[in-house]
Order: sequence, then structure tokens, then C-alpha cells
Amino acid sequence: MLKFQLLLSIPSIISAVKKEKQLVAEIINKENLVGIISDNRFGVYSSKIPSVYITHQLNVLSGFTTFLTSKIHQKIIKKFTECWVPDVECEQNVSGKLGRLKSHNFTIKYIGVLSRFKKQEIALKYDLTVLLSGPEPQRTLLENKLLSELKNYVGNVLFIRGVLNDNETISVAKNIKIVNYLLANELETALNESNLILARSGYSTIMDLAVLGKKAFFIPTPGQNEQEYLAKLCQLRKIAPFVKQKDFNLKKLEVLEEFEGFKQVETELDFGLFQLF
Repeated sequence: MLKFQLLLSIPSIISAVKKEKQLVAEIINKENLVGIISDNRFGVYSSKIPSVYITHQLNVLSGFTTFLTSKIHQKIIKKFTECWVPDVECEQNVSGKLGRLKSHNFTIKYIGVLSRFKKQEIALKYDLTVLLSGPEPQRTLLENKLLSELKNYVGNVLFIRGVLNDNETISVAKNIKIVNYLLANELETALNESNLILARSGYSTIMDLAVLGKKAFFIPTPGQNEQEYLAKLCQLRKIAPFVKQKDFNLKKLEVLEEFEGFKQVETELDFGLFQLF
């Protein structure tokens, strides 16, 4: 149903872009801005000042409509002065074909793998950390499946539900610690303390795990072509295995011995990029 939902959302997207352009024009005049950096916001740009668009989706995977969605997105990108891709420019890039084009008529700069986290040399505390995220009802469906399967898991588990609700509690086995969410610094520590991360295969998550140099097991969100592609790419490169949500069980984790995990990458932003402004 994801494509149908996206189709229904087109009028609201167009309306949001118009509002963004109007607000940007007002803010430029009021604040005397010298540049714009837009994180995937279609309407946040101006022909009056340098405008940068940040995305790893030079190609937008949408099944049989991939060619169309990619061309539409590339047309939007062309309106900006430059496009900054959070990835490296090589065959073994993180985003695969998402962040590479054979030909293009706009300026692309690869700015490296980005993450808010840093690798810490600290003792391991958890054998497994579950990092849930994504839209409902798929988040809840995966949560219920994992809690059922992990009842027989031998080892310490940190289960991060990914919900902003301090009041809701769940009863589980003593070896499983459940938290609804963690703040950025707490999450950074928890991931560094974890031997294995089980998560969705979203691009931001993959960049975080690459910077931390972690072993991972992925369960892509059903119907999200990009997550399914990235999970397959990681498996093909022998970095991390994946299974579809409906197929997961505890035995699937046994294949992890065949995978290397992420090799730690450095995340350093070239501040020379800002000479554009």
C-alpha cells in the first residue's frame, strides 16, 4: 500500500513545496541569508543565493516506477546550485546505485559518510541490541515478533522500541532490558556497548553502523524498496545478512558467523565545501 499512500500524498507535497518557497523568500529578505542547505526539502532553495540539496537518493527506487521517480527527483535536484551526497565516490560506496549516476547535468559533491556518533573503545555490555524504527503498523508488528522470538535468546539484550512514550511498559525475561527511546548521547553509548545490532536497513542507520564498525542483522520495512535494496547490498558484500519481516526467527541469527560486519569508516566533513557561500 506504500505506493498508493505516496500517490495520495502528492497534492500535500506540492502544497508544502509552495509554502516552503514562500517562507524561504521571506526569510532571505528578513535575515539577509548568504546560503541554504536543504536536507531533502524540495522547496527550500532560491535562485538569489547558493542553495545546496543533501540526498543519497540520486536514484529513487520504487519498483517498476523507478525510472520515473528517479527522473522527477533529478529534475528537482537540478534547481539547486549543488547536490551533496553523504557517501564516498567509489565502487564500494555505502549507498550502491542509489548514490551514483552514469550521467547528469547538475553538480554533485560526495561529502563522505555522515553520522552523529563516534566510535568508543568501551567494554561490551549487550550481546544484542534491537533498534526499532519506522512507520506503524510495521514497527509494532516487528516488535511483537521479536519479543516472541527473543524469549529463548541466550545473552543480554537491549531492546529500544522507538516510541516516545514514557508511561508504557512491557514485561519480558530478565535478560532483556526494554527502553522506549534513548537520547542521542545515550544511544551512542549503547550502540558502542553492543556486540550485534538488529535494525531496519535505513540509510542513516547503515551510516551509523559503518562509522561504529558494528556487526548487524537487518529486517527491512516491508514495501520500502530502498531498505530492501540496501539490505541485499550489505548481504551481497558479506557485511550483514537480512531476512524479510515475515520470515524472521531466532535461528536466522546463526548465519552471522559468515559475515564480517561493517569496517569502521571515518566521518570527516570537508569544511572547504562552505566556500560556496
